[in-house]
Amino acid sequence: MIIDSFDAGATAFPDRIFVQGGGMHMNYREAADASHAVAAALVRDVKPGTHVAVLSPNHPMVLPAMLGVMRSGAVYVPLNARDPIEDIVWFAQFCEIAVLVCHSQYAPHLERMKAEIPSLQRIIGLTEPLEPGAASITQWLADFAGQRVNVRRGPDDVALIKSSGGTTGRPKAIMQSHRSLETAYRIANQFTPPKKDPVHLVVAPLTHAAGATMVALARFGTRNVIAASADPAVILEAIERERVTHMFLPPTMIYRLLAHPDVATRDCSSLEYVMYGAAPMSVDKLREGIARWGPVFMQSYGQSEVPGVITCLSRKDHFVHGDPELDKHLASAGRPSGACEVALMDDDGNIVPTGERGEIVARGDLVSPGYYNNPEATEAARAFGWHHTGDIGVFDENGYLYVVDRKKDMVISGGFNIYPSEIEQVIWGHPAVQDCAVVGLPDADWGERLTAVIELKPGSSATAEEITEMCKKRFGSLKTPKQIEFWPTLPRSPVGKVLKKDVRAKLTADAAAHA
Repeated sequence: MIIDSFDAGATAFPDRIFVQGGGMHMNYREAADASHAVAAALVRDVKPGTHVAVLSPNHPMVLPAMLGVMRSGAVYVPLNARDPIEDIVWFAQFCEIAVLVCHSQYAPHLERMKAEIPSLQRIIGLTEPLEPGAASITQWLADFAGQRVNVRRGPDDVALIKSSGGTTGRPKAIMQSHRSLETAYRIANQFTPPKKDPVHLVVAPLTHAAGATMVALARFGTRNVIAASADPAVILEAIERERVTHMFLPPTMIYRLLAHPDVATRDCSSLEYVMYGAAPMSVDKLREGIARWGPVFMQSYGQSEVPGVITCLSRKDHFVHGDPELDKHLASAGRPSGACEVALMDDDGNIVPTGERGEIVARGDLVSPGYYNNPEATEAARAFGWHHTGDIGVFDENGYLYVVDRKKDMVISGGFNIYPSEIEQVIWGHPAVQDCAVVGLPDADWGERLTAVIELKPGSSATAEEITEMCKKRFGSLKTPKQIEFWPTLPRSPVGKVLKKDVRAKLTADAAAHA
């Protein structure tokens, strides 16, 4: 079971701090006792396999709640506190949750949740009861102190159901098994072994990669420090103060750290691993990060259906030689990690040879069971006996995988297939650019008109002509955006991914308004 990773750390390092933040801390022994108490409370009312959700911003008490759900044999359903309440309620209803552990900031929505989630039987407060006579996790820690729970689930039983993120519409509910998650933890740890007592800075939501990273790293007795906010100044100060060794950040957050004036004055020499993923990374900004902090970066490529580690670009892969040919792999997602089989497939189910583009497919222990209550989507994703990621990639002669783009993001302009990610890489190279998104819009002449939307660094400036010239120099006219816009901020998902569907929607609406 996935709780075993935490238990290994609690057995080996009982007196180390497990989590700190918000003025409180808890060592591994205390966290283990707390998780047993939560599990003891849950097993009175829920059977193994029952869906139990946790809804809270990052908070130290989320961890015993989450671990207690895992220990009880229930299926853990993390709800993203950064989502709109409408999306939270919809996903909880779709997943048929029976129990909800809820932070007090959601108290105003309790009646709505009870009315719109028919399966919901009980709401538990995180730190305090949310209704008269109701329970809370804090109270359970006192009422069930000293009790022990030993529920065992099979490796192929569902451990967790999480949202796909909904970057292209309604999210799918992805089931993850104990086997797939344990495989991900084991392989991820092989790529991030600590040199000294590890300290993990929790910046991203615990419902996403930060939570998975925390459970995986528990085996090393890692101290998890919950960042007070995602403000770059706060993060840089925490790295220096807490001597942080590990942290996971989406690329857009790395860009913000590197652009912040404090990055030049804060001591970040403790960093051993800056793990990144979830979105494409600018090679130019990666070089900037390596020059600033050294070769501490580690990229993992995966998706919730094949969690985390389909391929890895290891720390040693991030040494910069200065030779473009030797350094070209910095644009890749790394090489297969060993967690599963990886191949590239054409639309007819044929595996394509090295150097040719195809859809990235995977099979093996890392692949999750499929989508909850959506057999059609599960069947479609498993065509020809492989899981289909929806990403287009190409392998080079050294085994590095380059993720060219999302299959759905490909633009067909003038009869040619164009992959926006390679154009974004060039635009990211402009010193004033913080982030960008390239999309296709309907066009009477071209079929689709290549359009770039750019977010600039604070206090910086650039012109459309400069961007056009950069792209023409690199690609010629065909792959140069025909339309370039500068926006104050790009729309992003709660975990930092640029929402291209929202970019397209706004551009389309603006075009209609001016028609």
